[in-house]
Amino acid sequence: MKLFRAVLVLFFAAPAVAVASPNLVARDLPARSDVVARAPNTFDLVGLHWKGSGAVRFRTQRADGTWSRWRLSAPESDDLPDRNTAEARRSRGWHLGNPFWVGRSEQIQYRLAGRVKRLRAFFVRSPLLGGTPQRVKLFAANAPTLITRAEWGANEAIRRNRKKGPKIADSVHLAIVHHTAGTNNYSRSQSAAIVRGIETYHVLGNGWDDIGYNFLVDKYGQVFEGRYGGMEKAVVGAHAMGFNFGAVGVALLGNYNGAGLTAAERTSLVKLLAWRLDLVHLDPLSHVTRVSAGNPEYAQGASVYLRAISGHRDTYQTSCPGNSVYAQLPSITRQVVATGTPKIYSPVLVGAVGGSVRFTARLSSAVPWTVTLVDSLGKVVASGTGTSVAVDWTWDASLTPSGLYRYTISAGGAGTAAARPVTGAVGESLPALTVTQFRVDPAVVSPNGDGFGDTARINYFLSVSAPITLTLADAAGHQLASLFSGIVSQGSHSFAWNQVGVPDGRYSITISAGSATGKHVTVKTTFYVDRTLAQPKLSAAALSPNGDGLFDSTTLSFRLNAAASVRVELWRAKTLVATLFDQALAIGPGQVPWNGRVGAKQVADGSYDLVLKVKDTVTTVTQKLPVVVDTKPPRLRLVSRSRLQFWTNEPAAVTVSWGTRRLTKHVRAGYFGLPFLRGARHFTLTATDAVGNKTPPLRG
Repeated sequence: MKLFRAVLVLFFAAPAVAVASPNLVARDLPARSDVVARAPNTFDLVGLHWKGSGAVRFRTQRADGTWSRWRLSAPESDDLPDRNTAEARRSRGWHLGNPFWVGRSEQIQYRLAGRVKRLRAFFVRSPLLGGTPQRVKLFAANAPTLITRAEWGANEAIRRNRKKGPKIADSVHLAIVHHTAGTNNYSRSQSAAIVRGIETYHVLGNGWDDIGYNFLVDKYGQVFEGRYGGMEKAVVGAHAMGFNFGAVGVALLGNYNGAGLTAAERTSLVKLLAWRLDLVHLDPLSHVTRVSAGNPEYAQGASVYLRAISGHRDTYQTSCPGNSVYAQLPSITRQVVATGTPKIYSPVLVGAVGGSVRFTARLSSAVPWTVTLVDSLGKVVASGTGTSVAVDWTWDASLTPSGLYRYTISAGGAGTAAARPVTGAVGESLPALTVTQFRVDPAVVSPNGDGFGDTARINYFLSVSAPITLTLADAAGHQLASLFSGIVSQGSHSFAWNQVGVPDGRYSITISAGSATGKHVTVKTTFYVDRTLAQPKLSAAALSPNGDGLFDSTTLSFRLNAAASVRVELWRAKTLVATLFDQALAIGPGQVPWNGRVGAKQVADGSYDLVLKVKDTVTTVTQKLPVVVDTKPPRLRLVSRSRLQFWTNEPAAVTVSWGTRRLTKHVRAGYFGLPFLRGARHFTLTATDAVGNKTPPLRG
């Protein structure tokens, strides 16, 4: 049986798409499956771009004639710059495949699934350098051994923004761990060549300013400096769309969905994270609230609560950094905490010269600490000491002459290890204090124990560090409770109010932020507490109204704890399709069935929302429940008889029959293998989706 219906070998003679370096050659390829294309030159790394909603798989042929396995060209397609940046605009309209290190190769073969209009390949030749570093020096005190850009041979000539320099964030607020999704089969001496290949592809292929990651770590424990701009600065990368600002991106060379970390790799990752987070005095065990710049998972402006050491999948629906690495992140974080103690966490300064200046911080353990201030001549003008886990000292600067003073917070030493000190300057003026993005999420809190809206999350952004108080009041303005009081650092914050014990009604929360000089800012936001709607759920999140008796309908069920008017609407995207139910109901359970029809007409296949609106004496509670209508069977295809490789367009239960045997296997969308069929002369496959739609038999 022939492997392919058609095989076309292309020998390129046309000029390449314009590129700026002889290390990369781009070629437009025919947008049809089973093409074998010869590259203009031998290549070591390849990446594919395409237009359309489909997907691309490829394999490459080495110089000895052997072929690699088939690869999905964009397994981590969200390793991208933030939207609406110059980096993102240069490749707008294209899907960007990952850079794959394939070793010295000559040809590429690809297959298209779904709609692919245009296809472009970028072939990168990244030879080994005679000076590939084998021994490197320490970059800075307490840092891991680092291979600098100069040492791994970064091509500074192709880097964009050489005049303006890279974008720098206010600080590093979290670390995001990635994997590059390429091969794990590389030698120690090839690692630098892989990094150079990724740089070339990111800049000349994708149009980015520089390599997307801030650091890269190989399986031998070698740590490479990534994006230009300074390893101790908060350089904004292009690795986690929506969350690049204020994040340091660390990529592990290879694919870790199955493979585990080597001991050397894990050790270097721990050292790197411990050093980089300690530079900004960030507690690895802490959580931070970051505001998304926009991606398909989190819309622009959405507040997301993240771990200080997060995996890429925490910011987007992706497999990155691989199941193996992601499962180890909690234990890796604990190792980071224990590396290089003692540490100073979350230093905050509140106040200004001419008033009181308060210094606070938290230590990893109770050790002696000192706060010291010096003038422009280096003369000590004030100091405070203590021995505790908390640093808290106030400098009375009310009679201090105007000027710029430098401070140092130190801890440990004198018989114990010394922490990395905190340094900074305090002047005569206090920066403007503002509170923005203040809201309660959800706007209607429903603390009835059903798992929907039981917790109120209070979000806000503070322009400068300041002491704040969060106060709860009823609709008449009577103060009920103080929810939080303390010193908070500059930036986005999220406070979880778990025990919402007040009765149903309208409430407000006031945030009062002040300074030691007496200036205060007060902002108020309102919200509702309403327990009327409880336990909303669908009997099935997908239905297939095709009359086969399987998942032909779904039922929206709920419980009312008070009499209310109930309305159920059907929405598709931002369009109201129909009102399915509108009626006043008494206390008790309620059900609204839906058979996939509006009147006598069946709706088209696709994604919808059943929106439940419950109006009582307090307010209107809204709950959105996604539902999918699917009346079509999956698409099932035999990709390779010899390799026993198949493809389906959606997750399905695949039933295989051969000889007298029968087996059912659940597979994800995309390519999958059935190696147990090896040796079978004939077999039959059917695929059934989650709502019972079944393909015709596929025989082989």
